Amino acid sequence: MKIICVGRNYTAHAKELGNNIPDEPVIFMKPKSALLQSHTPFYYPEFTNQLDYECELVLRVCKNGKYIQERHATNYYNAVTVGIDFTARDIQDDLKAKGLPWEKAKAFDNSAAIGKFVDITPALNKMNINFSLYKNKELVQQANSSQMIFSFDHIISHISNYFSLNIGDLVFTGTPAGVGECVVGDDLEAFIEKEMLLKMEIK
Repeated sequence: MKIICVGRNYTAHAKELGNNIPDEPVIFMKPKSALLQSHTPFYYPEFTNQLDYECELVLRVCKNGKYIQERHATNYYNAVTVGIDFTARDIQDDLKAKGLPWEKAKAFDNSAAIGKFVDITPALNKMNINFSLYKNKELVQQANSSQMIFSFDHIISHISNYFSLNIGDLVFTGTPAGVGECVVGDDLEAFIEKEMLLKMEIK
């Protein structure tokens, strides 16, 4: 299992971090050890002084594939949930300023939290999924899948040109505007529509 992530997939988020709008998906990866296991506490990492949350829609790959055409991409994922891509922003900013890779800021242990998956059925309009994140009961991020620069199918097709997709892989599809800092004691709750799929505390 691998975790593949898309960066800068919402225009407003790219702008809030001072990044250019990409003309193709920005891809980075997290190792298997980045996945926060269910019922495992999340502890604030000792190496950062600015831990940011980034709420995203996450796809679950259900079929092995390579060089997938976009028109067939929908056959390669069968469920969606909300996840949080935790980012050590101070570490990332320092590494970016030096022109260095920033895996230490994005791919550390337990940096990928995911909620309960919802099956993708014909009744679910993939281009119209509302999702949101609340911090201590206050709404901090809210978006709709229609606002993504690159659609689910485009992302799956693009990734498969470079990396084979395997059953069980997870694809984080990008975060909207509103990313921000979290601290010890914060409660995070993530929703698709009105259903809470992920709840966690920063310890």
